[in-house]
Amino acid sequence: MPKPTSLVLGATGFIGRWLVLELLTQGHPVAAGVRGGAERDGELRGWLRDHGAEDGALTTVAVDIARPGLGLAPEDEERLGAVRDVFNLAALYRFGLSREEARAANVDGAANAVRWAATRPGLRRLVHLSGYRVGGHEAPLPPERADRLYRTLGAYEASKVEGDTVVRVLAPELGVPLTVVSPSTVIGHSVTGEAGQYIGLAPMVEQLWSGRLPALAGSRRTFVPVVAIDHLARLLAAAPVHDEGAVRHHVVLDPATPELPMLIALLAQHLKVRAPRLILPVGLVRRLPRALTGVEPETLSFLSEDRYDTSSADRLAAAAGLRHPPVDELLRRWADRLVVEGFGSATGR
Repeated sequence: MPKPTSLVLGATGFIGRWLVLELLTQGHPVAAGVRGGAERDGELRGWLRDHGAEDGALTTVAVDIARPGLGLAPEDEERLGAVRDVFNLAALYRFGLSREEARAANVDGAANAVRWAATRPGLRRLVHLSGYRVGGHEAPLPPERADRLYRTLGAYEASKVEGDTVVRVLAPELGVPLTVVSPSTVIGHSVTGEAGQYIGLAPMVEQLWSGRLPALAGSRRTFVPVVAIDHLARLLAAAPVHDEGAVRHHVVLDPATPELPMLIALLAQHLKVRAPRLILPVGLVRRLPRALTGVEPETLSFLSEDRYDTSSADRLAAAAGLRHPPVDELLRRWADRLVVEGFGSATGR
């Protein structure tokens, strides 16, 4: 078996497995860094085979990103000697986390990935997965600013902000060429609609389908952009090939995404259910009991009218010969797949 030239951290996660699939499809020998190591090997290989990939060039190693050196065993460290591209997609994506839980994976883990990448003699690039609403904060993040973010945004988003600033400071200090990829809401495959993740916008679609979405939070101009999982995976794989320089940043989303009320209306028409007509200001929804609204409070900060500069990601996509799939059809295929899968119940989420 050829030695892996790419390491994907978080390889069994939603985005990670699609990236592993893309890299193997392109013919790259890949190391999948997963928590649990061999215990998760069969699960990942089964999923890859089901999606048409040959897994002979896949190596699985046990990692713990919260530990220095990624917690790698000496024999696994040796197996990764030829790695030149490191993709850090490992994160704890869940609402209701404690600050300590979120920081261990999303801040300390991000820093450990940079430090490990710096030890690779043939390193080409570290690709760090962030989020489209994470950037623009002072780096390093002052402690009082961090405290305020954890109070106002919740532990998940605040830890992603903090992790983003840590990576942007640490990578140049250690001489690690860095690409930060900041996707918006990631939904299904452009052809099959398959995603395998049932958070983000999916709960809202489930409420729409089941007749439990009487109103939307936000405004008529609220913009929650989406990106297809296969487009994102291809763009991630392209970053080490085309990016140059110390630090590059790509905000990845489809600017043609309809504004949220129109997006929900499109899906309601397709699913043949009634679309909500009432739109409530985010500030009002934030003050109402969750038991009444059915809204996870940490998701409200994503309901914004902001628009985003995607020019850098657009240039990378052009260099790689990529373009977004038609977004309306993408949304319909994704919604159909969610319904077929029972919004995760049919797949044992």
